Amino acid sequence: MRNRKEEILTVALHLFARDGYEAVSVSQIAGELDMTKGALYRHYKSKRDIFDCIVERMEQGDSEQAAEYDMPEDDKESMPDQYKTVSLEEFVEYSKSMFAYWTEDDFASSFRKMLTIEQFRSEEMQGLYQQYLSSGPAAYVKDLFESMEIAHAEENAVRFYATMYFYYSVYDGADDKEKVKKEFASAIGSMAQEWIKQPKLTQIRKS
Repeated sequence: MRNRKEEILTVALHLFARDGYEAVSVSQIAGELDMTKGALYRHYKSKRDIFDCIVERMEQGDSEQAAEYDMPEDDKESMPDQYKTVSLEEFVEYSKSMFAYWTEDDFASSFRKMLTIEQFRSEEMQGLYQQYLSSGPAAYVKDLFESMEIAHAEENAVRFYATMYFYYSVYDGADDKEKVKKEFASAIGSMAQEWIKQPKLTQIRKS
């Protein structure tokens, strides 16, 4: 039963990522799975129910990725102590894992592509796009940088995430995807070396 529910989510997400959420019907999802609408409704109440479960699955996936690398799973106000324990080296390794997650994991990659398509079609989709792929990650990185006492935290967070997002786009269109992964790792490694050499916030405040 659970495997069938997962299969429905995955097939629906693939269709949403290809054609857009509004354009896909329950009948189309059921047809792709070679099942009747009635059989599909035994697993999910509606297309909206499927979508909500996709978002819930992504929230869970994000938390699992953070937990695996001992990174904060929530905002700084909710868990300030966890932010204080993250090192720059740990952040770099986590960033590499997140790049692989958002490009190579079928579910996460399809979710990213769906939001990229849908962000201009509704306020809700724009909000999810911001939460997962734009202002949300940039704010998370800024808070981490502030906790690591990296100077100009917001500016460096924007620079970091702009680099990551650029390589998402390059990866999607590349024939040699492993080369893009290495280029991304090299780029954030170079930025990390710059941040290590910068004066810490405490040093700036004292001067």
